[in-house]
Amino acid sequence: MAQFYSPNRRVTTRQTINVTVTDLDPFGQGVARHQGKTVFVPGVLPEEQAEVRLTEDKRQYARAELKRLLTRSAQRVEPRCPHFGVCGGCQQQHADVALQQRSKSAALQKLMTRETGQTLTDIGLIAGPSYGYRRRARLALYFLSGEKSAPAGGKASARAKTVTQAAPGLRMGYRQGQSHDVVDITTCPVLALELDALLAPLRHCLSQLQGVKRLGHVELVLADNGPLLVLRHLDALSVADTDALRAFSVAQQVAVYLAPEADVVTSLTGDTPVYSVNGMTLAFSPRDFIQVNDAVNQQMVAQALAWLDVQPQDRILDLFCGMGNFTLPLATRAAEVVGVEGVPALVEKGRENARRNGLSNVTFSHQNLDEDVAQQSWSAQGFDKILLDPARAGAAEVMPQIVKLAPQRVVYVSCNPTTLARDSKVLLAAGYTLAQVAMLDMFPHTGHLESMALFLQRSGKAARSGKAACSGKAAM
Repeated sequence: MAQFYSPNRRVTTRQTINVTVTDLDPFGQGVARHQGKTVFVPGVLPEEQAEVRLTEDKRQYARAELKRLLTRSAQRVEPRCPHFGVCGGCQQQHADVALQQRSKSAALQKLMTRETGQTLTDIGLIAGPSYGYRRRARLALYFLSGEKSAPAGGKASARAKTVTQAAPGLRMGYRQGQSHDVVDITTCPVLALELDALLAPLRHCLSQLQGVKRLGHVELVLADNGPLLVLRHLDALSVADTDALRAFSVAQQVAVYLAPEADVVTSLTGDTPVYSVNGMTLAFSPRDFIQVNDAVNQQMVAQALAWLDVQPQDRILDLFCGMGNFTLPLATRAAEVVGVEGVPALVEKGRENARRNGLSNVTFSHQNLDEDVAQQSWSAQGFDKILLDPARAGAAEVMPQIVKLAPQRVVYVSCNPTTLARDSKVLLAAGYTLAQVAMLDMFPHTGHLESMALFLQRSGKAARSGKAACSGKAAM
C-alpha cells in the first residue's frame, strides 16, 4: 500500500471550515481543496459537502475530521460491519464498491503515468466478492482484569462504540485505527463465512481456558479441507486446556495448531491444510504465506498465464515464487520452470507440492533476491519469459539481471504501486513496452492497492539492437 502523504502526527489547528470533496484517495479519504491546499477528510465521499475541523495544517496539505455532513452522495452506503469506524481493519465500507475500485484504479493509472511517462488509457480490473473474501486473519487477544474496560475512543457511531466496549474478560479482535488498542469484535463481514461463524464459539472456548490471561493472538485460516486456527500462548498450556481445545476442534470441525513460540507451530488436531489453484493442490503450513483472497488469486494466476502466453517449449523463471502459487500452474504448460525464493521453508514446500502434483519439470532454488543476484545460479541461464511477485520493497536488485536475460515477456505482480513504478523504469529503459496494467482488488474496503503489469520485449535480434518495436498486446 503506497503512502502518498505524510501521516498525521500532531494537531496544529482546530479551525472549522466547509469543503466539497471532489475525489477519493486509495485509502478511502475524501479529497477536497481549500484556499489552494489539498485537504484529506476521512468519511466524506466525492460530491459531498461537509463541515470539517482541521486537525493538521501543513504547507502543501491539511487533514481534517468530519464534523457534519451537509449533503449526501448517492454512492454512500451503509457499512455492514457494526465495528466500522472503530476497528482499523476496513476504511471504506461507507463507499460503494464501484467507487472504491474506480478510485484505486485511477490512483494506479495516475502514478504509473507520472512515473513511467507511459500513457495508460485502460486499467484492467480483477475483483471478486466484496464481503466474505478473507480466508486468513489474525485476531489479537487481551484479557481485561479491571472492573471497567477502557473506552475504544475514535470517531464512530454510537452503535459501534457500544459493541466495542467489552466487559472485563477476554477481548478478541483487531487493532483500533491509529492505535494498539484491541477492538472487541462479535462479527467480521469480510471474513469467509466459515471463519466468521467460528468467532462466537472460539471466544467462549478461549475464555474458559485456565491460561486465558497468557494468550497472545489467534490466527484463523480457511483451507480447502476445512478451517484451522493457530493459538499463540505465552505459557505452557495445562492438560485441561489442551483437552478443551481438542473438544472445540471436534465440535466445530476445525483443525487446531499451537504456537508456544513465535516461530514454532505444532499440530494438536487435524490434517495438513491444502488449497487449490489452476487445477493444482498445494499443501501449506498454517504460518505459510497464501493469498488472502482466493477468488482474486484464481483470476490473477489465470491472467498471468494468459499474459505470458506460455508455450510448450518455453523456459520460464518465477522470482519470489513462494511455495509455487504461480510456479506449478506454469509448469503444467511450459517445458521447464525455475522458481527462486528467499525463505527456505517455502522452497521445501514448493518441492513437496511439485511432487504432490506429479510435476518433474520444475526446480525450486533458495536464494536471497534482495542481494546482488549476478552470481546466483539462475542468473546465467536462458529464459523465454519471467514472472516476479516481490514483497512491498520491490525488486531493485533483480531488475538489471532480468534485463540481461532479455525475456520476451515479463509479468510483474505487485503489492506496492510505488515500487512497481520504480522497477518498471528499468524495463522501459531497456526497450520493453508496458502493454497491460490491471488493478487487483485483493482487499476490498481497505487502502491496500495491488496490481500486475505485462511488459513486452522487442522481438528477435531487434530486441538487443534497439530496432523494430513489438506492437501486439495480450488480451485482458
